Amino acid sequence: MSEGTTVRFTISGPYTPRTIPMARLAEYMADIATILGEQASVHFVEVGSGSTVLTSLIEPAAASKVRARVEQTGRGEGPADAMMAYRRVNRRLREDESRAILGEDTAESLAFPGFDEARPVQFAAFNQDSVLDGVVIKLGGRGDWVPVHIETENRVLSQCQARRDLARRLAGHIFTDELRLKGTGRWHVNEFGDWVLNRFTINDFQVLDRASLTDVVRDLRAIPNNGWEQVDDPWATLKALREGPSEMQ
Repeated sequence: MSEGTTVRFTISGPYTPRTIPMARLAEYMADIATILGEQASVHFVEVGSGSTVLTSLIEPAAASKVRARVEQTGRGEGPADAMMAYRRVNRRLREDESRAILGEDTAESLAFPGFDEARPVQFAAFNQDSVLDGVVIKLGGRGDWVPVHIETENRVLSQCQARRDLARRLAGHIFTDELRLKGTGRWHVNEFGDWVLNRFTINDFQVLDRASLTDVVRDLRAIPNNGWEQVDDPWATLKALREGPSEMQ
């Protein structure tokens, strides 16, 4: 491979290359790879001595794209995956009582304050009307309030509950239909500024439409003079309406 751009992720803290757990190091490496992007053109070189330094080499053709992505992330304007990886790294550094810098030797660096970052103000738990989308995968128990487990797109929520009469209705959709659950969430904001759901009380629900985009387009075009017959790419248009605008790259 031809000579490229060297980027270093330097962790300053109690860990050294000999003491940092391998699993922890792998977590850092995965998130730094996400922040850099262009993963086919970014190559791991070594873990430096002294402080824990992850050295990577970026192929010349990808260097400008990587540099722009890192700069955007530093301004808080990076792609969603890069910003989420940045927050994970910063949280991990705080847990490890460390801080870090990512960048080229001759370019402005992306700082991770980690343990030095000011702690956000914490608020008492509060109730808020909330909506969850997911599939019921488990319910049942004694008492008037029945525990309900909901599988969402990203995780399983076990802190949901419903009255027995509503739980009987939910049982008819277990493992099958995606539901929109309406109710009251009990939330708190943790030390990292994340909203954490303590409990969700389900008051009502509706079954979400599972019709395919093809079926929706066919039905819309069957309605005369509604303009859909002039849409060049109705599938892309409907997908955007369902999911919202995509992240800017």
